[in-house]
Amino acid sequence: MDLVSNMASTTTSSISSPSTLKGPSSPSLLVPSSIKKLHGRAFYESIGSPKFVLAPMVDQSEFAWRLLTRSFMSPDSKDLVAYTPMLHARMFGETPKFRDAHFQPLRTSWAQHPDSGSPPASSAAYLDGNPGIDRPLFTQFCANDPDELLKAAKYVAPFCDAVDLNLGCPQGIARKGKYGAFLQEDQELIYNLINKLHLHLDVPVTSKIRILETKEKTLEYAKNVLKAGASILTVHGRVREQKGHKTGLADWSVIRYLREQLPKETVLFANGNILRREDIDQCLEETGADGVMSAEGNLYDPSVFSEAPAVGREGREYWRGKDGRGGWRMDAVLRRYMDIIYKYVLEVPSPTRKPLYLPSDPVEETLTSIKPEEEAEEGPPKKKQKRQKSEKSTSPNHLAMQPHIFKLLRPLVARHHHIRDALARCRAGDIEAFENVLQMVEVVVKDGLKQYKDTDGQSWEEELAKDERLKDMKAAEVVPKGGLEETKGEHCKSSLAMVKACKRPWWVVQPYVRPLPIEALAKGALALSKKDKAKLALGDEKRKAEMASGSSGKLDVEKIGNREEKMDIPKDGLVCG
Repeated sequence: MDLVSNMASTTTSSISSPSTLKGPSSPSLLVPSSIKKLHGRAFYESIGSPKFVLAPMVDQSEFAWRLLTRSFMSPDSKDLVAYTPMLHARMFGETPKFRDAHFQPLRTSWAQHPDSGSPPASSAAYLDGNPGIDRPLFTQFCANDPDELLKAAKYVAPFCDAVDLNLGCPQGIARKGKYGAFLQEDQELIYNLINKLHLHLDVPVTSKIRILETKEKTLEYAKNVLKAGASILTVHGRVREQKGHKTGLADWSVIRYLREQLPKETVLFANGNILRREDIDQCLEETGADGVMSAEGNLYDPSVFSEAPAVGREGREYWRGKDGRGGWRMDAVLRRYMDIIYKYVLEVPSPTRKPLYLPSDPVEETLTSIKPEEEAEEGPPKKKQKRQKSEKSTSPNHLAMQPHIFKLLRPLVARHHHIRDALARCRAGDIEAFENVLQMVEVVVKDGLKQYKDTDGQSWEEELAKDERLKDMKAAEVVPKGGLEETKGEHCKSSLAMVKACKRPWWVVQPYVRPLPIEALAKGALALSKKDKAKLALGDEKRKAEMASGSSGKLDVEKIGNREEKMDIPKDGLVCG
């Protein structure tokens, strides 16, 4: 169903769309001005009342990744809504090349897209917002000028279900550009940004914020956003200063406070502390939110929103160990991801491959290991052939492949350095190089599964005993069965309980548990500022505890030394808000 049909067939709010604004730089809108748009809970229910939310992440929540995440859900499920990566409103509205490089709903360039009042032919639909495979979809912008935001939003409105204003990005680039979380001191500007879209855009506006120093101030902030016209409010339970090594734990109690104080019809999404599916269920219960958003947890495990297959129905993609714990196999998830790139981005058939290995398969000829490019072969050295340089790809789906795969394979590449090195040499658009990495992964996963079976699980138990982060755990610290609730007390002091709860064999996708600020301080990865050292010298134990846990968001720290986990991986993309 297209946008016009969808809006015409559902209940409407009292907010009507203004007449279409036409101009040389504005695309035509597909929704006639006579049709009223939905607002608030009516809108939320019209898109299926999704309770799982794939977060907006800079250069990381692009089409192919969204589709990979959706692939773990039931085909007819409406439980997942996804956000685009954060887009810069001014650049998006003014620069055709920027639009073409970051949002690709059509096969034609937006600079050449005719300004007509009729929707493009269905054959023109391409990737972002494709009504058959990429809905519901919210498009997120950062902005500090209402007119610039509206201009950009009008381009994407025909291809998404809502437009979101980023008010949560804590990164230095947001401080410099005055957007994201660095607008929170200017509540009047925030109101004007949201209200501009609410009054003049043909799809609803939503917004994502971070909590403030107190729950009372956060409530006033939330009320301002909703009063301006936001249909859905997403709240990240961390303050602006909580990022990087001092991320710490999100405060769900503030989100619960908002739920109790705001009108019941308010649609509220919660964000923070989501590593596993169990955490989602617990967050829904503790906060009372309508939906739960996952960002970094999804990057390491794109199946985070889905249920595990029933025992006996694992197939070739899901692995379950002797203790009943398991996860999706890395070779299976990577193969899915590659197949999405082939089918939708490149629009070519996937290579013919053998079925994924199972230890129960009949014995056959051993799969030949894929050699790293630089490994020497027998005989006299051969002259290296220069590879023809291919044109650099600007597709966001190609550019995101390497960082995505490094996160997916984190435990695997830490063990198999030849795969790490091969992946590090991959370049955007070089699909053959990525296919070679996939083959290498399939080989080592097969070896790992075979060893696990041959040793009756002992091979994994021996590796688990060598884990550096778990060596100091006391014998009484057993694996928690539940989510954050059962680890909350220990998690506030140490991340080790959660590490053990999440730990799986290296061939299974799994969350990455960041050390807490107090642990980073102990290891020398963080240093207190002079101001905070002075506070500590005063002997204020309460303030000391707040700073060490990262819960106050007041800790100014900087990275020093080289005492971090050593892994040759590219710089992480910004995970904003």
